[in-house]
Amino acid sequence: MSTSPASQVFHRDLLHPAPAVDRASGVHVWDVDGNRYLDASSGGNIVISIGYGVQDVLDAMAEQAAKVSFCGQFTSEPQEQLARELADFAPEGMDYVRFTSGGSEANETAIKLARHYFVESGKPSKHKIVGRWRSYHGNTLGALSATGHVMRRVSYAPMLLPFAHAAPPYRYRCTLCAQSDACTLSCADDVERVILNEGPEHVAAFIAEPVVGAAAMGMVPPEGYFERVREICDEYDVLLIVDEVLSGMGRTGRNFAIEHFGVVPDLITCGKGISSGYSPLGAVIARNEIYDAVAAGSGMFEHGFTYGGNPLSCAVGLAVLRHIEKHDLVARAGDVGGYLIDEIRAAIGDHPLIGEVSGLGMLAGIEVVSDRTTKEPFPYELGVSKRIARKCQERGVLINPSFSGNADGYRGDRFGVCPPYIFERADVDHTVAVLAEAVADVAAELA
Repeated sequence: MSTSPASQVFHRDLLHPAPAVDRASGVHVWDVDGNRYLDASSGGNIVISIGYGVQDVLDAMAEQAAKVSFCGQFTSEPQEQLARELADFAPEGMDYVRFTSGGSEANETAIKLARHYFVESGKPSKHKIVGRWRSYHGNTLGALSATGHVMRRVSYAPMLLPFAHAAPPYRYRCTLCAQSDACTLSCADDVERVILNEGPEHVAAFIAEPVVGAAAMGMVPPEGYFERVREICDEYDVLLIVDEVLSGMGRTGRNFAIEHFGVVPDLITCGKGISSGYSPLGAVIARNEIYDAVAAGSGMFEHGFTYGGNPLSCAVGLAVLRHIEKHDLVARAGDVGGYLIDEIRAAIGDHPLIGEVSGLGMLAGIEVVSDRTTKEPFPYELGVSKRIARKCQERGVLINPSFSGNADGYRGDRFGVCPPYIFERADVDHTVAVLAEAVADVAAELA
């Protein structure tokens, strides 16, 4: 006779059960045992942008649910209005939006739209996608094929599409200009190398995160990187897709992180903060030329997901976007986020366990090393970043343990501190104090 398990949910991690959440409000979360946590992780997956329990969003959700939550044969006013306001939020010249239910779907859509654009433009040979190593674009097979995070790919490698990958703009662990005193932008030139190797006549798009998320939390490209990449893409008629699923919607202190780097992409993908976790939602924002090519051609982009653009999620997204703009939360994310990164550097930046602190706005990444001089990572089995996250959680603060593998594909611990945009400086001070204690505890355990 078999024994029924305590949970019949097929959880992601069957070895380490997660605590059960009871409720949340503002920047705090309570579990079912009554323990309160300060959420410096934006829900763990860096989703929560405007905080928990915002009444304007709850009201919009209830009002739309009472009208109609889904009807696939119609568009809806929430979808049309969110597209208009999201286009205004995006860089100039990006006026058309396709909605999905999340980030993986958004990247899958952008990849297929890039291909479809060239079919409509009379260049059907262009079909290949170039990604970067140390990147993460989602768990659908197309998005995972573009992903350059080895540990996420390895189990599914036989099933993945043969997308090529360029070097990442990872100055801390650069293998291209490591011997130079300054960055030579060889990582950007590597994008050109890959395009030439694949054949420019076959390459449809290059996809990259402006500031890297899960695969190397808080990795910021060097000055001039995206300007050079934009030039390369223009030279070879390759679309530039920026994956802003994690970094977009104000998290870095700009509407979209790519705006820090002075270029306009061809496609932007959104997710996570676009709905702040109140309802599943993602989007692809397209440059006008892409829409025009389809409109002047077949007039069809035969692709979609069942819940893409549903009225309920779009009503939620509209309420979230309006809340962000009404309360100037993008500027707040930049201001308090800058303070966050400065305070992390001051508190632990010189600690023997810490190799690098980087990021923009409310997207801070911290690299853990066993030797600061050689940058030697810890063995994967030690799970150092997860141990630091557990120590923080024991003290009532949630951070982002991230994923191993940023050093060589398997080893390399990097974790994030990525709060909601409504964090106060006092919340930052408490988070950083707890983080410093957690790092000291783990260092003592490893000594």
